[in-house]
This record gives sequence, structure tokens and C-alpha cells, in this order.
Amino acid sequence: MLTVEKIGGTSMSQFKDVLHNIIIGSRTPARMYHRIFVVSAYNNVTNWLLEHKKTGEPGIYARFLKNEEYEKALDELCVKLMNINGGFEDIKLNKAEADQFIKRRIAQARNYLASMNQVIASGYVDKKDIYLAAREILASIGEAHSAFNSVNILNNNGINAKFIDLCGFNDPEMLTIDERIHRAFKGVDFSSTLCVVTGYTKGTEGIMRAFDRGYSEVTFSKVAVEVRADEAVIHKEFHLSSADPNIVGVDKSVPVGQTSYMIADQLADIGMEAIHPKASKPLEMAGINIRIKNTFEPEHEGTLISRHYVSPVSRVEIVSGSDKLMAIEIHDPMMVGEVGFDMGIMQIFFQHEVSYIMKATNANCITMVVWDNARVTSLIAELREKYYQVVSKPVAMVSCMGTNIALPGILARASEALFLNGINVECFSQSLRQINMQFVIRRESYKDAIRVLNEALCLSKP
Repeated sequence: MLTVEKIGGTSMSQFKDVLHNIIIGSRTPARMYHRIFVVSAYNNVTNWLLEHKKTGEPGIYARFLKNEEYEKALDELCVKLMNINGGFEDIKLNKAEADQFIKRRIAQARNYLASMNQVIASGYVDKKDIYLAAREILASIGEAHSAFNSVNILNNNGINAKFIDLCGFNDPEMLTIDERIHRAFKGVDFSSTLCVVTGYTKGTEGIMRAFDRGYSEVTFSKVAVEVRADEAVIHKEFHLSSADPNIVGVDKSVPVGQTSYMIADQLADIGMEAIHPKASKPLEMAGINIRIKNTFEPEHEGTLISRHYVSPVSRVEIVSGSDKLMAIEIHDPMMVGEVGFDMGIMQIFFQHEVSYIMKATNANCITMVVWDNARVTSLIAELREKYYQVVSKPVAMVSCMGTNIALPGILARASEALFLNGINVECFSQSLRQINMQFVIRRESYKDAIRVLNEALCLSKP
């Protein structure tokens, strides 16, 4: 059974646990192989290179855009990465070799960026394309660093490991992402070689341009499809659970066990990605199941995501959501009976590059819930210029998801649980397929709502 397995940045930073729990574990030498590991950069490294994923704090990329001592920043990064190397000597990383590799890779990146600066200074090219290329180069450094180290550690622990470097630093040939992956695995004997692959892949289409920070999962997906894996495994520092253990407590957060790709899509839509939606689609179409496992509970089977799974009993599998949303309501007396009235609204949303998460309507009102970010301010301003009344309100949304929740009474139980805990429902939505109930509530009620719905719907019997 050939598996392709993705290891995230938080787990990579605890590679001693990865080595003993995932790679070696209780395996005999015969079961050591037939596996491909796609690795992310160590925790925070991509934030240092680009920008912090959550806070937006600028990294080296911002310094390059402003031409503000980015070379000094690269030197400082090199020191940080060599310090990370020092933390793995106890599991047989050859620090001298690892330091030499990252010094060489950063020196190459510095040369590329210096050349780009000269081209920009000439004034003959579009800066945007150069900046996108610089972002690609910087992003690749983190995954090259962690993948090289992993192979070095594995080889020094008696495991025959191969470094599959998809970053293309020394390859001038113009290849698409799929072509580079196909070429990299040609002739590899998986029965005697454990492959460690960079989560970044160089391609003519630009993996960062197409997928931004979800690129490592896209590489993972494409590798699994290329080698026709029997299963795709994602190792995280937590289980895919009924609710966030940080909110409901570890003792009341239970592993889901089994769910479907449709539920994975619902999670992605509210920003709680089990896997990037653009990475899951190729796997789903190829009929490859995804297994989400906890790095620190290696004996647990985790959660299997498959194409056609439907729970044999009606139940809510996951309660999740976000408290960083904005509800926008457009009220117009002329809306009633007007065919296509909302087309004009959606054109404005499209122009501002704002996508809604939830939509609810009545005769003369349309309410849409969107992410509360910088684009929303200008969107609301334009809507107010064109429509009778536009109201916006900061909100939270809690979603109750399951492959089989079309049972009379589940909605009533959810509403009652919220009511009994003093949580008012501002807005609600559920599609005919009945796999997701969405409750819009006040932001301050978000965590309480997660707790009460998890207990009422996930922990109690139907």
C-alpha cells in the first residue's frame, strides 16, 4: 500500500516525535518504505520569509519590495535556520552538512533577488511579475531546508531516504508543476526508498500565484495523484475533532472518525481547512481517500475523508465557525418580484473581490455574511450609494455539519440549546442537501455557542 503523507510545520518543528511516532514507530524494516512524505517548512519559517499568515506582520518579502536591507534580513534568516538545525543533532542531523546546504541555498536566492533588482531598476519590465517571482523564490527556501534536514536525519538513522527537491533552483528548464513532479518520481523504487519531498514546487504557472500559502497541500495532492497513491495522509498536531479543543476542552472534543469530501469543503468555506479545497478536488476526483492523523497519537486511526461516505446514523459530526465575520443586509422595496435583482449586487461583490459565506433572503432583503477584512469597507460604501438601505454588523457564525443530518428534530435541538443558553440567532441558513446548518450570532457569544452545540449535537445521542 503506497501512501503519500503530508507533515505540517508545527509537527516538523517537533521532528523527533515525527521520527519516532510516524516514520519509524513500531514498523519492521519491511514496512518502512512504500511511503512518500511531503513536508512543510518548520513552524514560523514561511512567516519570516513572506509575512505572518495570521497577523500580516511583514517578512523578508516586504523588505525586498521596498528594497530595504533584504540582504541583511537573509543573513539573519540564515542564522535562525542554522539554530534550528542545532536542535536536531540529538536525532543524528549532521549539522555541518545541513548548515552548508542552507547557506548555499540562501546565497543562490540572494543572487536571484539581486538580479531581479537590477532588472526592475532598468524600467523595462512589469514590476508585478518580478515581485511574484521573488515571492516564489523566497517561499521555496523553507521547504528545501526542512526536506534536506529530514533526509539527512533518516539516512543517518539507517533508513534509505531520497531528497526530492521540487524547488528547481538549479534547473533552468521551463516545466509546469505537473511536469516537474512527473519527472522527479520517474524510476523511483518505492519498495526500498523513502522519499521526502519539498512542499514547494516550481512551475511555469507559479504555485504561489495560483494557491498562495496553500501550496504545500497542492504539492501533496498532485504527488498523490501522480503516483496513484492508495491513501493520502495528513499529519497534524491535533485530531479532526467534533469541535476546537481549545474552546470546548480536550475531554469534550472527540475525533470525527469518518466524514466526506463535502464536509471538508464546508470546513474550508469557513476558514477551518482540513485540506485546501484546491488540493482536495484532484484527490476526490481520483478516488483517493484522505486520512487526518494526530502526530502525537500514532496508534489512533484518525479521521478518514472519502468521496461517498454517509453516516449510517443521523448525527452532527463537526461544530465549527468563525467570529471574524460581517453581515451585510441590503434592503430595497423594489426588490420584491424583481427577477435578477441580486445580479447587480453580486457584480459589485465581484468587483471588490469579496465572496460570501452565507446568503439569506426574504421579499425585500438580502443578507450576506462575509469575512471582515479591508475590502469590506469599500464594498459597503459602494452598496450604500446604489441601494435604498444597507446595514452592516460584525457577527460570528457557527456551523453544524454532518453527512447525515436530515433528521427531524436536529434543527430544533440546536435552536433549543442556543435559546436555553441565552444565545440569540440573528440569521440562519440551510440548503436542501442538509449537510450544514449555519447560525449567525453575536460575536461575544461565539465560544459559548460552540460549547453548547458540541455538547447538544455531537456528544449526546440522536
